[in-house]
Amino acid sequence: MARRTLPLAALTAAAALTLTACGGSGEPNDIKGAGGSASAEPSEQPEGSDKGRPSFTMPKSFKLEFRDWRSDDPSEQAILDDGREQLRAGYAAIGEGDPDADYFAFYNTKVGLSGGKEWIKSYSDKNVTVIGELPVYDAKAALVGKGDNLASLTYCTDESKAYTENRETGKKVGNPEGTEPTVQYVTTLRKSEEGVWQTDNVKSERGAC
Repeated sequence: MARRTLPLAALTAAAALTLTACGGSGEPNDIKGAGGSASAEPSEQPEGSDKGRPSFTMPKSFKLEFRDWRSDDPSEQAILDDGREQLRAGYAAIGEGDPDADYFAFYNTKVGLSGGKEWIKSYSDKNVTVIGELPVYDAKAALVGKGDNLASLTYCTDESKAYTENRETGKKVGNPEGTEPTVQYVTTLRKSEEGVWQTDNVKSERGAC
């Protein structure tokens, strides 16, 4: 499995990207429940309101739709919450073209940040941003091992309505015809001393959902 699929078809010679792992939804009401309901998840917190979490602004042209991003287990819900914010922060950084964004670093370990920056640079180096919609679904979170500082989070995305757009020309590019639009992400998270679940590793596999 590749660490990340590059946003909307893999930044091939055709410059198509594969909107993969890391990044953001739009405003809070973009976080939806089952069936695309417009209601926000109960655990949703205003940006920057909890544990010193940073504020950031999502691209107005791009919407992440988190479906059933919830658990009855509080420990699992905490993993889901921080995993969601890491993804939102990544797409916010893509929108700003800033791989060094502090708010993105906040949700990653030092190891995870290295790969995360390369993912964001796969957009910024080509002067493109993201537009459209990206559902994020089938999330499963769990603690790993006997302690409470290591966790796993898996989820799927559907790139059918997600695209990249050149900032100068406005040219829109999606996945090449015949490309499987769904991608499964398998992530590892570690809890920081401040109690924030930070992404440490991300692997992706297209068509595994």
